[in-house]
Amino acid sequence: MKSKEKGAGLHPRNIHQGRYDLPALAETVPELKEVIFTNAYGQLSIDFANPNAVKLLNKALLLHFYELSYWDIPEGYLCPPIPGRADYVLHVGDLLARDHDRKVPQGAEIRVLDIGTGANLIYPILGTSLFGWNFVGTEIEFQALSNAAEIISSNSRLVDKVALRYQADPAVIFQSVIEEGEYFDLSICNPPFHESADMARQGSQRKIKNLKGDAPADPILNFGGQATELWTVGGEIGFIGRMIQESVTVQTQVGWFTVLVSKSTHLSYFQGQLEKAGVKSQRVIEMGQGNKRSRILAWSFLR
Repeated sequence: MKSKEKGAGLHPRNIHQGRYDLPALAETVPELKEVIFTNAYGQLSIDFANPNAVKLLNKALLLHFYELSYWDIPEGYLCPPIPGRADYVLHVGDLLARDHDRKVPQGAEIRVLDIGTGANLIYPILGTSLFGWNFVGTEIEFQALSNAAEIISSNSRLVDKVALRYQADPAVIFQSVIEEGEYFDLSICNPPFHESADMARQGSQRKIKNLKGDAPADPILNFGGQATELWTVGGEIGFIGRMIQESVTVQTQVGWFTVLVSKSTHLSYFQGQLEKAGVKSQRVIEMGQGNKRSRILAWSFLR
């Protein structure tokens, strides 16, 4: 069964509607004050093309709203925009609600597999805070895994809620990280979208040009990102295609598989692949933040 659900702007329960209260956030992270300025419209803002300013804003949001006492990432690692990541968690919560009397299930009985949790550990942070879910985060890179472990150990509320697993083979996704007899209600993933380092650089140039009107030939990524976070062989088509194929092998161990899709033009291909895989249900959940549009592709062999 196919389903497409329209979304206008942020999820209605997303607490990050409207402009940021920068003075309040700067009370949580005082260093943020140093990068706040008054823009041409007389409004307080930060330079969203400045990776340090973006990192300080995200740190303030996480400490202010999500019960953290510590959060940091190594220089150059992906610093995700919190409102959009919160939207993903809220929408997949609604997806689970379909099987729980239309109420988002909460608590440790809900287990979520986060594919490529990254140094930032963003989805486990949000999911444990919003719904109390338990998480297993997988990662192919040691430094990212080490930083995620430090975030967990530095925040007592995460210690018993989030576990990490190293994926030794970057060519596979679910194999070896899902143990025999194990069940997850949900898997989530923010995949690398680009096909090469050059395409990732071009994408960064476009983002900075949209923010500042021009872009350097060798841009500094405002949201950061290592090679494994930004590009992969075959790009989005290749990665999600492999994810769909592999999901067949663990189809009884995950209730809903979900993944972010950057390009809407890829959806018809993925939907065709899902039909060939024999899924019982598939859904597309549209999301939006400002001018940015993305969507969640979800499928299940069980629901």
